[in-house]
Amino acid sequence: MKELTTLPADSYTVVNKSIINSLDKNIISMLYQPIIGHTAVSLYLTLINDLDKAMMMSSDYTHHHLMATMQLRLEDIVISRQKLEAVGLLKTYLKTDSINHYIYLIYSPLPANEFFTHPILNIVLYNNLGKEEYDKLLNFYKIPRLNLKDYQDITKSFSDVFRTTPGKSELIVPDIASKNSNFLQLKEQIDFNLLISSIPKNMYNEKCFSKETKKLINSLAFTYNIDDFTMQGLVKDCLNEKGLIDKTLLRKNCRNFYQFENEGSLPTIIYRTQPTYLKKPIGDSSKWAKMVYTFENTSPYRFLQAQYKGTTPTARDLKLIESLLIDQKLNPGVVNVLISYVLKVNNQKLNKNYIETIAGQWKRLNIETVEDAMLITEKEHKKMKKILEKKKDSSKYAKYPKKEETLPEWFDKELDKEEITKEEEEEMDQLLRNMV
Repeated sequence: MKELTTLPADSYTVVNKSIINSLDKNIISMLYQPIIGHTAVSLYLTLINDLDKAMMMSSDYTHHHLMATMQLRLEDIVISRQKLEAVGLLKTYLKTDSINHYIYLIYSPLPANEFFTHPILNIVLYNNLGKEEYDKLLNFYKIPRLNLKDYQDITKSFSDVFRTTPGKSELIVPDIASKNSNFLQLKEQIDFNLLISSIPKNMYNEKCFSKETKKLINSLAFTYNIDDFTMQGLVKDCLNEKGLIDKTLLRKNCRNFYQFENEGSLPTIIYRTQPTYLKKPIGDSSKWAKMVYTFENTSPYRFLQAQYKGTTPTARDLKLIESLLIDQKLNPGVVNVLISYVLKVNNQKLNKNYIETIAGQWKRLNIETVEDAMLITEKEHKKMKKILEKKKDSSKYAKYPKKEETLPEWFDKELDKEEITKEEEEEMDQLLRNMV
């Protein structure tokens, strides 16, 4: 389903699906904020403040109200909303009309004990904070251990203190608010039919692949980027004598596998593809538009993987891309253009200093869209080429023949006028399927 662009005039209502207390807000700021950022946390708290005195449902507001309250662009609010949805703090429903109406369901964060054992959130928190800060947080939430060896439990039970008597009226209990956490939603990463069929039946118990266990395996596959074949081996190694999966051992083995493949580092998360509000409207059928669409709808990891012909990119190249997304805060589609350009003009090599120089310039120029990145690349390349040619013409090397350049296809300005052929469209579609 194509996502509609949210407008300032669009209205929304906030509904509280849980009981949110001061401890929950503490967990949001201490555990969730290092993952989703302070803007998303600010949106969460702002939506809570929009609730009425009963703390269950707000009045209707416009998104302009959010923009004025938070002093943010609507585009940044939409990105923050999507981050809240991704980590299970918010669910969004939309009713389209002349003025669209949104319903935002607010959920409690996971309790600290569940957060610190979560196969995705816990790992990302550790990676984003580092060991020292992570250990401080862990100690903050630790329950002190008391030695009760010399003590006797004298706690009274309910029946010791109270007794019942016959009542006179029927009691009807309405729907009452309760503590309610939403769960992270992941698309299926693992083909479980293939996984289960690869293990001899005498090795596992019929209760081995419960719903909870499948969910864990799927989460670990997402977190550590583990494919079907690798997961088969990891699962087999974690089967105990009862034919069940040792979940603690599986977590450990998946983590060790990832660290071995990535020089000891742990994974983090990045915004997957170009934000919707920065995408080019669909409808143009030119070659240029098709290239823009490909850059916009592919994650940088998948795009780079396609350049590696489907194999896993090196840890060095992945770290470089992560830096562009997280440290330089370039949008994913813009990063794809940068990768494509540098590989094309630099003999398929990603030179770190060269890439960071361009990234710094683009950040200062506020390059946010794929089209702007493609246009600035062509403009800067032509400017640099003129300077180099002028120097070369006046040097002793002028008599040597000029080396033919290999340039990205979008440097041809006629592309935005030229209709794409059926063969070219099929070729680009195939490339896109390989990258997404």
